[in-house]
Amino acid sequence: MKKKETASAKTRRFISNTIVHVSLAVLAIIWLFPIFWVVLTSFRGEKGSYVSSFFPKTYTLDNYKRLFTDTSILNFPQMFMNTLIIACFCAVISSIFVLSVSYCMSRLRFKMRKAYMNMAMILGLFPGFMSMVAVYYILKAIGLSEGSLIRLSLILVYTGGTGLSFQIAKGFFDTVPKALDEAAFLDGCNKFQVFTKVTIPLSKPIIVYTILTSFMAPWLDFIFAKVICRADAKYYTVSIGLWRMLEKEYIDSWYTCFAAGAVCVSIPIAILFVCMQNCYVEGMAGAVKG
Repeated sequence: MKKKETASAKTRRFISNTIVHVSLAVLAIIWLFPIFWVVLTSFRGEKGSYVSSFFPKTYTLDNYKRLFTDTSILNFPQMFMNTLIIACFCAVISSIFVLSVSYCMSRLRFKMRKAYMNMAMILGLFPGFMSMVAVYYILKAIGLSEGSLIRLSLILVYTGGTGLSFQIAKGFFDTVPKALDEAAFLDGCNKFQVFTKVTIPLSKPIIVYTILTSFMAPWLDFIFAKVICRADAKYYTVSIGLWRMLEKEYIDSWYTCFAAGAVCVSIPIAILFVCMQNCYVEGMAGAVKG
């Protein structure tokens, strides 16, 4: 009787695991299908956004070539460089803000600490683009909405409120033993030295995670970039450029280039995640305690 029950339990477990794996495989196919289609479209030889077959009839690299050489209408290389510059500056500045605020929330005890944490949590429930009109008029009032200062405006917008996103990094710093801080204090270190010489060297996973997320925010944003750049194509980011390729007057001739641009935009982020995946996962796991 026991052997039959054991065999029955194994059968049920096998069926359950099979259903789970099949379901995950189906979801993976559904998730990968649009990506696969965009990649195929980027190599498609025929122009236009409407085609009669899923697979291209002819394959070509001209879409990628035109994307980086035809700058008469849409200057994609300039947009790519604008985005890269803004994203790199934001990654550095935002990481400094986030790590500093997170360390203070984790280690220091001061008045209104709980109130600040609650306020940050409540503000985090609202999407940032709700403030885009007010932000634009503030930038316009101080003269940062025109010309070469647009890049600076975008950097300020993307980094200004990053200190509120401290929860994950704070959770990681909570896992670092406070005994290390106390030992450093006994050796004569002050709080800043403890942060820079003790805590930061032990926090590689969360630093990598913070840099990645800080880099992705400006790289993928469309709303703030469109509001601040407006019609000044010289300072467009890649998200605005890809959007322009889908406008009525460009879509027929630039649609396949749009697919090629989408692939080019995703490559840097994909490489970063693949190379730093272990540190990224460790950073998320370390934040559970927060």
